[in-house]
Amino acid sequence: MKIAIANDVAMAAEALRRVVASTAEHQVLWIARTGLEAVRMCADQRPDLILMDLNMPELDGVEATRQIMDSSPCAILIVTGRPQDNVNQVFRALGAGALDVTATPVLQGKQGGDAELLAKIRTMDKLIRHSGGSQALTPRTAAGQPADKREPAVKTLLAIGASTGGPLAVAKMLAGWTPPPGCAIVVVQHIDENFADNFARWLGEQLLMPVRAIEQNDELVAGTLLIAKSNDHLTLDQHGRLRYDPVPRDYAYRPSVDVFFHCIAQHWPGDAIGILLTGMGRDGAEGLLAMRRAGKTTIAQDQASCAVYGMPRAAADLDAAQMILPLDKIGATLRSTLGGKS
Repeated sequence: MKIAIANDVAMAAEALRRVVASTAEHQVLWIARTGLEAVRMCADQRPDLILMDLNMPELDGVEATRQIMDSSPCAILIVTGRPQDNVNQVFRALGAGALDVTATPVLQGKQGGDAELLAKIRTMDKLIRHSGGSQALTPRTAAGQPADKREPAVKTLLAIGASTGGPLAVAKMLAGWTPPPGCAIVVVQHIDENFADNFARWLGEQLLMPVRAIEQNDELVAGTLLIAKSNDHLTLDQHGRLRYDPVPRDYAYRPSVDVFFHCIAQHWPGDAIGILLTGMGRDGAEGLLAMRRAGKTTIAQDQASCAVYGMPRAAADLDAAQMILPLDKIGATLRSTLGGKS
C-alpha cells in the first residue's frame, strides 16, 4: 500500500515512517506536518491509507479527516498518543470518516507498539482490497449505566451494523429516544476492542438509555443498548445468549455485521429490525438479505447521509433493504414503528 503520514511531531512522524518502511509491501507516499497540508497533499497524491494524528496546527485531525473524506476520500487510521484521553476527538474523527484508531508506537510506553500498528495496517489493507481500493470511495454529498431493575422479556430486537462514520450516526439516529418495553438494541460497530468500552461510555452520554459493552455469555436486555466489544465476531444463539467467536478467521471485518445478522435470521424467533449504516466495504449486506428472507424488517442508510456509502450500497445492490432512508428518517421510522418515548 501507499501510505501517507500526517503528524506535526518530528519524532512521532519518523517512528511511523520507520514502521511502514520496515515492510516490503508498504511504502511512505508523503508526510504532512499540518492538517491543511494533509488535505492538500491528499488532493495531489491520494494514498491508499493515511495515518492521521488528532492534534496538528492549522487543521486538527478531525477537520482534516472531514475535508479529505469530502473531497479526496481514502482510508484513514487515527494514530495518536493516548487515544483513551481524547475520547470526544476520537469519536468526532470516526464520525467524520476515519476507519479506526490506535496509539502512536513511540508514545505508547510498552513493547509491541510497532507490531500492533503493523497488524492494524494489515487489517486496513484487507478492508481496502475487499472494498475495491480507496479509489472506490466517492466524495460525500452534502447533506450510562446498567439498569437496576429487572427488565421485561425481550420481544423485539433492533440490530444495528456500522463502520466508517458509525459512532456519530448511531448517536444521531437514537438521540432523544427511549425504546419501548421489550425492545433490546445491539450495535456491531467496526472498532478496535481496546476502544470499545470507551465507545460504550461515550454513547451512553449521548443517549437516554443505558449503554454497555457485551461480555461473553451475556443475554439480551430490554431497554438497554449493547455494544460488541471484541475483535472476534458477535453471535446470538437460539436461547438469546450472546457470545464471541473467532470463526470465520479470514474475515476482514471484525467483528462482522454479517455474522451477527445471519445469527438473527437463523435463531431469533421474535420481531427484529436490521439497520445497516454508513461504512466502507460490504459487511452486513448479505446478513441483511438473510434477515429480510427470514421475514425481519430491514433498513439501509441512503447515500446522501452516509459518511461512506459502501455497506449500504452493497445492501441496496442485493435488494436486502426494504427501506433506504436518510439517517433522520430511520430514527423517525423506529419511533413510529416501535413506539417508546421521545
